[in-house]
Amino acid sequence: MSRAEIKARAKAQLGRNLFGGTWLIAIVVLLIQSVLSSIPLVSIIVAGPITFGVAALFLKQARDGKTMEIGELFRGFQEDFGGTFLLWLFTTIFTALWSLLFVIPGIVKSYAYSMGYYLKADHPEYTWQQCLSESQRIMKGHKMDLFIQDLSFIGWMIVGSFCCGIGTLWVMPYMMAARAQFYESLRYAPAAV
Repeated sequence: MSRAEIKARAKAQLGRNLFGGTWLIAIVVLLIQSVLSSIPLVSIIVAGPITFGVAALFLKQARDGKTMEIGELFRGFQEDFGGTFLLWLFTTIFTALWSLLFVIPGIVKSYAYSMGYYLKADHPEYTWQQCLSESQRIMKGHKMDLFIQDLSFIGWMIVGSFCCGIGTLWVMPYMMAARAQFYESLRYAPAAV
């Protein structure tokens, strides 16, 4: 799938109406994640399960097109708290260690690990090691594609920031929906050599 197709599907996934129910629920979901992640000690405990919940929620919505349910944001606590916590912890540690070499290896590794939560949503039986290994495998040859996709939202972020940053609240769900669509496109892409 091309970047334009991924972004078009992401818009359709959110309902195209900026003030529609799906888009507004997505904003609430990301605001909850942001608030919980900004509390220092709490964020260490909840970051993994909440990040998993966000990925699973956007992925499920990408597939079934139904309205998001905010309660599903907390799936990581119910289904596999330890696994999602360890996935977040080791993703953070490994990315930080790669970043010590230089900034660029850290960015490359963050993109290599970026599909870990989507894989965990599809394969609840996977351990954190399997999620990271599989993410690296499926992202081989696709990291730059996702990086360019993320860069394509910069204009939207700049425009969104003109209104005291409030406009960026609408850009973040669009970016997350595009990430879920990117993962969906990877599922059917031939493996890179």
